[in-house]
Amino acid sequence: MVKVELRSVTRNYGVQLEETALKEDKGRPALENIQMTIEHGEIISIVGPSGCGKSTLLKVIAGLEFADKGQVLFNDYDVTRIEPQHRGVGMVFQDYALYPTMKGKGNLAYYFEVHQRTEEEMQQRTKEVADIMGVGFDLLIGQRTDTLSGGEQQRVAIGRCIVRDPYVFLMDEPISNLDAKLRERTRMEIKKMLRKFKVTTVYVTHDQQEAIFMGDRIAVMRKGKLEQFGTFDDLYYTPANLFVATFIGTPPMSIISAQVSGNTLRVEDATWELPPDLAATVAGRTSVRLGMRAEGWDVGNGATMPVRFMDRIPTEQAAFAHGNLNGTSVTVILPLDAPNTHQIHVTPRWDAAYLFDANDETALHTPGIPDLF
Repeated sequence: MVKVELRSVTRNYGVQLEETALKEDKGRPALENIQMTIEHGEIISIVGPSGCGKSTLLKVIAGLEFADKGQVLFNDYDVTRIEPQHRGVGMVFQDYALYPTMKGKGNLAYYFEVHQRTEEEMQQRTKEVADIMGVGFDLLIGQRTDTLSGGEQQRVAIGRCIVRDPYVFLMDEPISNLDAKLRERTRMEIKKMLRKFKVTTVYVTHDQQEAIFMGDRIAVMRKGKLEQFGTFDDLYYTPANLFVATFIGTPPMSIISAQVSGNTLRVEDATWELPPDLAATVAGRTSVRLGMRAEGWDVGNGATMPVRFMDRIPTEQAAFAHGNLNGTSVTVILPLDAPNTHQIHVTPRWDAAYLFDANDETALHTPGIPDLF
């Protein structure tokens, strides 16, 4: 197993390559001073908006691109300037990148042909991979890849990656082309496989739920910077800043402007008394931003929230009331059998409240990871 460490990694293209890059983003580094340690056998997910540097980070770890500054280390050995074929990494891409004129087995065997390995070794490794990949995989590798479905092609692509016995797996949105049902099944297979191999893995995705499911820890990126790196609970309950707080969580956190007066907080027609610790946090301020997740409200009294519509989700055993508070869209969880209504009255549960500076993204208070036991 390999520990991967990034030390102050910076990659600068000079001009952003994405056609959709904002004018103010042109010229900024694609990666800026990335500090990250991925432990032996750990699976990490990387998420963030389009153009944030997720795929570039993966390429720098792989050696497909070199960092302009900083170091990439595998088990404390500096691989920053080592070519990808000598790093022992296996990559799985979004578009599969299979050889369409070959059968699946040919795709798996190609690595051994290029590296002039023996036929015996190739046969042995191919059989091992077929056993690992599960029921039906031996049939897949007997067919031409252009006759396979998207999910089947991705299984072959993953098998081709495994057959090399890499030190590190690098996966760049490997199942985003699949339909929802197949995507769920495939990610379960990938997670099971990675747990069995205990290979250090970096998994890039734009899907937050997929990142949570796949990763032991999650890295949130924005504009080439690493905003926060931790477990889902770290990011959800103790976000580093406003961006992370609003990026992680479904439905997204609501951010509401509020006025401070002594130990009270005022929103719309309601004035709420703050507990002593929060009152001390906002002392001397005239305004803050209150962050509330859907499950963080007490319903029945407090501020009046007009309800635009109700969204009932039986699988969650909950109804979501969507409305507005102080000009901000707010979502509140209600019981599944709650009656339809045009307004509700809400009060924050202070043990679930987040407070942010009124003018920037600084987190003034987060609730912390709850003690469930």
